Amino acid sequence: MPRWLLPESISDILPSEARRIEMLRRRLLDLYRTYGYELVMPPMIEYIESLLTGSGHDLDLKTFKLIDQLSGRTMGVRADITPQVARIDSHLLDRAGITRLCYAANVLHTRASGPLSTREPLQIGAELYGHPGLEADLEVIELLLQSLQLAGVSRVRIDLGHVDVVRTLLAQLPQLSEDEVFPLIQSKDSPGLAELLATVPDSPIRRALMALPGLLGPLDEVLDRAAACLPDLPAVRQALRQLQQLAESPLLASAASLDVEVALDLGDARGYRYHSGVIFAAYVDGLPNAIGRGGRYDNVGVAFGRARAATGFSIELRELAGLLPAHEPSLAIRAPWAIDDQLTAAVRALRGAGEIVVQVLPGHEHEEQEFHCDRELAKQDGRWIIRPLRRQST
Repeated sequence: MPRWLLPESISDILPSEARRIEMLRRRLLDLYRTYGYELVMPPMIEYIESLLTGSGHDLDLKTFKLIDQLSGRTMGVRADITPQVARIDSHLLDRAGITRLCYAANVLHTRASGPLSTREPLQIGAELYGHPGLEADLEVIELLLQSLQLAGVSRVRIDLGHVDVVRTLLAQLPQLSEDEVFPLIQSKDSPGLAELLATVPDSPIRRALMALPGLLGPLDEVLDRAAACLPDLPAVRQALRQLQQLAESPLLASAASLDVEVALDLGDARGYRYHSGVIFAAYVDGLPNAIGRGGRYDNVGVAFGRARAATGFSIELRELAGLLPAHEPSLAIRAPWAIDDQLTAAVRALRGAGEIVVQVLPGHEHEEQEFHCDRELAKQDGRWIIRPLRRQST
């Protein structure tokens, strides 16, 4: 195929895949509604100040930018929907209590997040505003697990982290830049981190930062190692306590009929400007990257004039739909094409009842369709009836 047809990491979605994606999208949005989440549809483009305001600046390098021909201002094609939903909660809905919102739409990235990833992910997710406690974090993690179960996933690993661990340690070393340290910790680049920290005098804080990339694994094991190598600072203690409460919550264990493994990753510094507390990522068999991510982002609403506690998650719907087993073609009814009032009425009645009716246009009687026609609409004794389709032997 000529390379100019589509840009790199951009692809079409063909009928069988599109059917799986759309079926899963509908089922997930119906699931979110049973939890009280309301659907919102933010625009694909906004002024860049709105898209990247506040904690959304992490998205700057991922965002395509263009000039609005009407105003002359710079606009951006959204790279993430969560900041838009936060804007809707803070600036448009302006509710005093809990607000639950969900969404499902495409985003666009300047670069693919992985070697097999698309630059046009289809995001589906849910956001909960107005409650700062762990109850909200538990609800959105439960909903994430229910989403994976609905897609047929049988086993999942949830990695829990907390941005306050890294942020608190770095605050003790003001000579270091977050922009330099966080990416190294996030990528588990211990040699690179050691080289950067070589300029800092040896101290418990320096040794704790060096240990962070390796602080991942089972809950009890990581907590024991963290107690030995992390300084006894109030913010660090509180972060570890919150992670332990989440990981050991019976609600998390019974959130879905899945084999759920809970692990800690104290070196997870993803979205360090964006997130404000607990973060989590879900991994499933068959995919190298996390299928879903989420966490706290209490600071985002401030940029829109209203501070709000916030937590939520998003899933890459196309990747999740790819885990579904291949479906057999949908059963359908084949009907002839003719100018016949009775035939037209019969076809409309069947379609109104939810049946798939494929009318065969003249000259195309022997072509294969996406649908499997196991019945046909045929005229018998002056009436149109449905009968089993008689296949001609070859």
